[in-house]
Amino acid sequence: MNPGDEPISSRDGPRDECGVFGVYAPESEVARLAYFGLFALQHRGQESAGIATCEDGRIMTLRELGLVSQVFNEEKLSALEGDAAVGHVRYSTTGSSAWENAQPVYRSDEHEIALAHNGNLINAVQLHSELRDRGVDFRSTSDSEIIAALLSTHPAKRVEDAVAEVVPRLEGAFSTVVMTSDAVIAFRDPLGLRPLALGKLGDRFCVASESCAFDIIGAEFMRDVSPGEMVVLGERGLETRQVVESPRKAFCVFEHIYFARPDTILEGNRTQVSRRKMGEILWRESPVEADVVIAVPDSGNPAATGYSKASGISKDDGLIKNRYVARTFIQPGQELRKHGLRMKFNPLPEVVSGKRLVVVDDSIVRGNTTRQIVKMLRDAGAAEVHMRISAPPIRHPCHYGVDMSTSQEMVAHGRTVEEIAEELDCDSLAYLSLDGVYEAIRAERATHCDACFTGDYPLARTEDANGKFALEELPLIRA
Repeated sequence: MNPGDEPISSRDGPRDECGVFGVYAPESEVARLAYFGLFALQHRGQESAGIATCEDGRIMTLRELGLVSQVFNEEKLSALEGDAAVGHVRYSTTGSSAWENAQPVYRSDEHEIALAHNGNLINAVQLHSELRDRGVDFRSTSDSEIIAALLSTHPAKRVEDAVAEVVPRLEGAFSTVVMTSDAVIAFRDPLGLRPLALGKLGDRFCVASESCAFDIIGAEFMRDVSPGEMVVLGERGLETRQVVESPRKAFCVFEHIYFARPDTILEGNRTQVSRRKMGEILWRESPVEADVVIAVPDSGNPAATGYSKASGISKDDGLIKNRYVARTFIQPGQELRKHGLRMKFNPLPEVVSGKRLVVVDDSIVRGNTTRQIVKMLRDAGAAEVHMRISAPPIRHPCHYGVDMSTSQEMVAHGRTVEEIAEELDCDSLAYLSLDGVYEAIRAERATHCDACFTGDYPLARTEDANGKFALEELPLIRA
């Protein structure tokens, strides 16, 4: 499938980014730990999955297109033995969804490494050009291999020292896990744009994009890896080093709203609790007379619960989600295309007919899915449809590891809220204010990135950054 050819059932929202996992635990089945860690992070990427392990100083990598459960089975996991493992689930934000861009990235130049990365470099083209001029070969068009190449070709004797010299050259978002012959190294960009959590498994240690990956393997969440920090998991236990001083924190506020799993802890907040609070504040800011609150499942569920609790309006399941619809490479054909959204959502006339509905979701990007949901609910007999969104209007693209539309494709671009409501054909539309978001997560703008709402990018030159397929157009020197 070409990157632009989304299956008809795809959600009309920001595309999840990537998930990374790493563990050093010689006494354990590390590939199995990585498998279940990635299973918990599957929501962060559904294009490809991969695990690399290290046994007796040699790295073995297995990666394929597909979901974690499709890529791995007992036989494959049994072949991945070793003391350490790193894993990755991917949705492409730089580079296409081809197999070559699946991760972990493996390289064996001066150093043998396997690398998994969540984020996006805004100076990828420049770094790629510099490496190419040095004769460095590339097998993919992802910015993750640029980081891997900078580390694997570095003259430093230890990869840890290479990381300390390479990190200051990287611009953008990068929560990264690297496996060497004897350790797992994790590091995070100086602004801390993307999440990276540190956990303890017995007397060993692990890292993951979200704390929910620790719950499934029985590990204890310790803390977040600090912006600009490198942590080394090895035979000596846990070693930490601040490799870049953080000028400011700019954690992605959209992780709280949309990306992270509801059971994940972000910045001390359980995400489910934050999202329910967003719904309560949304009622306070934008009340409406209605008979029933329904969520767009599953993303709207917590906020809908909060809206119902604060308003006293009963909540019901007016839209049923087919939870077994994943990415499909089978297009439905012209006859079925007009029914495409029903592959994912189906309205219940018994709940919505004759009712004034409050329909709660967490975000709207292009508006195509929301428009179809409104139409489906009206066709099912809804008397009124009032959309309530537990985030501000998305008007600007993300350049830090989230695949959003261009501004021109966004339904909020150049439109007032009233004009968006008319475009979606709903009776009313209201968004949660940015102040409401920060109240719900008990935080301030000064320590977060909210550029998708405000256009206020925390890094200079961001808007001139390379696009998703920028590296596709550059010549590769293949090994």
